[in-house]
Order: sequence, then structure tokens, then C-alpha cells
Amino acid sequence: MLRRTGVHVVKHALQDGFDRKISYLRIAVTDKCNFRCVYCMPADGVPPRAHGELLSAEEIARFVRLVAGEGITRVRLTGGEPLVSHRIIPLIEEIRAIPQIEDISLTTNGVLLPRFVSQLKEAGLDRVNISLDTLDPVQFSKITRLGRLEQTLAGIDAALEYGFDPVKVNCVVVRRLNQDVFGMARLSIDRPVHVRFIEYMPIGSDENRGFCAADAGENPDGELCPEQWDASDTVPSSELRQIIDAAASAAGVGGLEPVDNALLPDGAGPARYWRFPGAAGTVGFISAMSNHFCSSCNRMRLTADGSIRPCLFSDAEYHVREALRSGDDARVVEIFRDAVAHKPQEHEVIEGTERFMSQIGG
Repeated sequence: MLRRTGVHVVKHALQDGFDRKISYLRIAVTDKCNFRCVYCMPADGVPPRAHGELLSAEEIARFVRLVAGEGITRVRLTGGEPLVSHRIIPLIEEIRAIPQIEDISLTTNGVLLPRFVSQLKEAGLDRVNISLDTLDPVQFSKITRLGRLEQTLAGIDAALEYGFDPVKVNCVVVRRLNQDVFGMARLSIDRPVHVRFIEYMPIGSDENRGFCAADAGENPDGELCPEQWDASDTVPSSELRQIIDAAASAAGVGGLEPVDNALLPDGAGPARYWRFPGAAGTVGFISAMSNHFCSSCNRMRLTADGSIRPCLFSDAEYHVREALRSGDDARVVEIFRDAVAHKPQEHEVIEGTERFMSQIGG
């Protein structure tokens, strides 16, 4: 039976108005982070929120139970940095106990992985994505403002040691940062890591991204100035692959080869994967800007303060916190279905959003 909600006709709750089946939920456990990455949040962090403004672990788990009944089978925990939340372990345990949930993953900067990796594994976490944008220690410090490269590298080592599979390394590429992308790609040769290059996305508006005031990419003190970045700083995946291939050939490594579908890492999602000859891991490209994958997007997002967000690049949100707190499960499901029904066909070409990436749970 067809159900009409707003502007779209929906066949059932977990199939949107464009026949995409929605099975994947990304949850921002917190909007706080122990880094201040320049493309993600301002130097002082996001404005502090009162404790009551954020969903509790129990409320998040209840939301997952309800939407699992609607067809959600995969959950990714993000932030901010999810490992700064004291509730992350019990939350994973609660989600793991939901029969319909087949896969639980986590995105992290890796700093706290050595401390928590065994607990995460025991709680039922399936896999991890680790953010790493450069192997240059100085550049790493500038991008993260608070981080040290060796911390994140130790997190990758810990994830591999405890058998997480796959271990993915996410690298956001910004043209004016001039990152050594071939150096990053080489991480996949000797170890079973899957390095994914993500096109820079203009999340956060010019007004709320006032990180520094300069006329170029860095101010006199060396701080990077992302409010100066624009669409020209997006490096298309096709260009990135050419850069890596050329450097690989010069180094005698051999160019990237397509990966057979049988060898793709779990949760491959929108990335397109390649590998160096004989490599233990793969190299992936996520073309969010140059080659939209909207037609196959199967995800919804839950922000830390309790809003459902159908699209990363749209400011449309559906507020579910009060329904959760009132115990009105039917209303929670109704709001979720409405959000799914209004998932846009594709994202627009934009220059910024109202929220920072750390608040959305990118």
C-alpha cells in the first residue's frame, strides 16, 4: 500500500521516494573532539552544549532499536570523536544486542584506540575507519591543531593487532594543502589497510568557519585558513588517481589496478577501489563532489542533539529528541519515516552548511 508523506510517494518506510532502500544509519555520539581539524571545526571547538541537549546512550540505543524494526541493519558511530565519550562502550554493547543489526563500525582519529581497542572488540565493534590526512608530522599538526602523527599511527597499529577487519584509513584531500597522496597510498602495500581518498566537501558556512583571517592558505603564524578554501580546492578522484599512478610508476611500484568485487573490503559503500600489484590492502576513492553517488545512497544520520538528517549536504533536519524523551515510540518511527520520505534525490552543489562536520557526524 502506498503512503503519501509530503512531496513523495513511499512504498514502505525504508524505501524513499526514489526507490532507494535505507539500511544504514550514521550516529554522531558526540560533537566534541580531542582534535580541531581545520576543515571540521574552529580552533576553540564547537560551542559547548548543555548535557540535556545531547542524547543519552540509552536514547540513542532506543532509537536504533526502533529504526532496526524499520530496516536499518548497519550502524556507524561517529562524532566529533566518539572515543572521547565515556558511554561509547556500553552503547556498542546495547546496539550489538539488537538482532537486526548486522554491522557496527566506528570512525575515529585513532588517538584513543590503543587504550580502548580491546574493550571495543569485546563490546562487539566490527570494524574501524581511522582519519589520517597526511604522513608529514608538521602538516599533521597544522591540520589537526592538537594532534601528533605518531598517535594516529599507533591507533592504526592497535586496530590491526586486535584483528579489526577491514581497517580503513580516510584521507580528505585539499588541493592547497599539497598532500603527498602517493605516500598515503603506499600504506596499503605492506599492511592490510584500505586507504580511501575523500574529495574535500565545503561543510560549514563562511560565517561559522571564521578560523583565521588571511589572504592566502596560511596566516603568518602558520595556521591553515579553511575559510579561504573553495570549490577549486576539491581534487577530483580521477585526477588523484593519475597523480598516484604517475608517482607509483616513477617509484617502480606499478600503477593501480582495479579490484575484483570478491576482494572488496566489507562496507565498501560509495568508494571505488584499486590496488597496487601484490599489495596487502587497497586504495579507494570517494567522489562526493565530482561524481555524485546519490542514486545509491542508503544512509540517514542522527546528530548528537537528536535530529535526523537525510542528506549530509542539506540543512533539512527532523527533530526526534522530544519524542524519544516522552517515550512515544510510535512518534519516533513516524518522524523517521517522514525523514526517509523526504530524502532528496541528490545533493546540490553548495558552498557550506549551517552545521560543522563534527556536529553532523559526516
